[in-house]
Amino acid sequence: MTLSHPSRFTSSAFLLLGVLLIAISLRSPITGVGPLLDAIRAELNLSATQAGMLTTLPLLAFAFFSPIASKVGQKHGLERSLMLALLFILSGLVVRSLGSASALFIGTVIIGAGIAFANVLLPSLMKRDFPTRIATMTSMYVLMMGAGSAMSASLAIPLADMAKQLSLSFIPSWAFSLASLVIFPIIAILVWLPQMRNHTTPSKDTQTLDSHSYLWRNSSAWQLTLFLALNSFLMYIFISWLPTILVDNGYDHHQAGVIHGMLQLFTAVPALVLIPFMSKLKDKRLLSFGLTLMAFIGIVGLLVKPELAMIWGMLFGFGAGGGFIVALALISLRTSSAQQAATLSGMAQFLGYLLAATGPMIIGQLHEQTGSWQLPLIVCAICAALWSVFSLLAAKDEVITPSARTNEPVSLVEELS
Repeated sequence: MTLSHPSRFTSSAFLLLGVLLIAISLRSPITGVGPLLDAIRAELNLSATQAGMLTTLPLLAFAFFSPIASKVGQKHGLERSLMLALLFILSGLVVRSLGSASALFIGTVIIGAGIAFANVLLPSLMKRDFPTRIATMTSMYVLMMGAGSAMSASLAIPLADMAKQLSLSFIPSWAFSLASLVIFPIIAILVWLPQMRNHTTPSKDTQTLDSHSYLWRNSSAWQLTLFLALNSFLMYIFISWLPTILVDNGYDHHQAGVIHGMLQLFTAVPALVLIPFMSKLKDKRLLSFGLTLMAFIGIVGLLVKPELAMIWGMLFGFGAGGGFIVALALISLRTSSAQQAATLSGMAQFLGYLLAATGPMIIGQLHEQTGSWQLPLIVCAICAALWSVFSLLAAKDEVITPSARTNEPVSLVEELS
């Protein structure tokens, strides 16, 4: 009996480590593309529209595969489904780095499919295995997402330069930089293997539970979905276009890459603050509103005083990263079961990433038509103001139920106790 406690501790530690390593691979494959976009376009003769698709395709994959992910998780279990996600990401990174335009786009879609599965299933895993520490665990894995994205954005240009210095001829320098990201999913796969050995197949009644289709008619579910959607819409606009915005404002490519990396790093900083704080905060409306306000100020600052882009990038990154943490935590906190959490996560991420996929294209088109970044940034600021409104609606202290007429809203504190 005395051996069971160390055994449970070791198992939980490996599970936690595996989750954190998976998280590193969920944004880094996308953020590493932005600083290399000019080199990729020059090497492959891509048009501006084709280049924009490198950011849009993963988001479309998120939208398409998110509803499928919850069903795969129910049928095969979270452990196997998350391993499948890692294998998709790894194979997509390899294909994307082969050096041709077709491989670049095909690999990008495969990566998007893998990230979509993990995005949807991790909140369900939090609900199942860490039910009393949802906010803390969410903050921790979002911290790792931000750390991975910051590394990929900051090191993209230096790795490409290193490839040139080594005179590598079998692969373009930008492809070498992107291929280096395979280290993240490889390590995650190795650490996740023990979870496959301990896998337990979901019970039959789990696979035949209600589909929670009522969520699509539930106002609270829509408020949470739009909160996440506007977060993603703004975040992927800046992931795609910030380096170009900075270069057009007089920064060189290395400076733009560093500022872009700092924005990514500061999406992780809120996790350090929220890990000890968020689980103790009963009403999260003021927190979520404050984070969206920070992002709004960052956008306005970049519009009126671009010479302080480092400050505005860090401020936007903190607000957007913190808002993402709150959104993911609310998916688990405002649901009553792991399956309902997975279904709401699928809904929110399907619509959220579908909207986010339009962001880089809309902003790019506005810039092309006006020849300036002023109108695109004004549009972003308006969207950030709207995001603030939904932050107050999404963070209400009640659990989503099938029918407000037959089920009174349940306090989150009562539900977790």
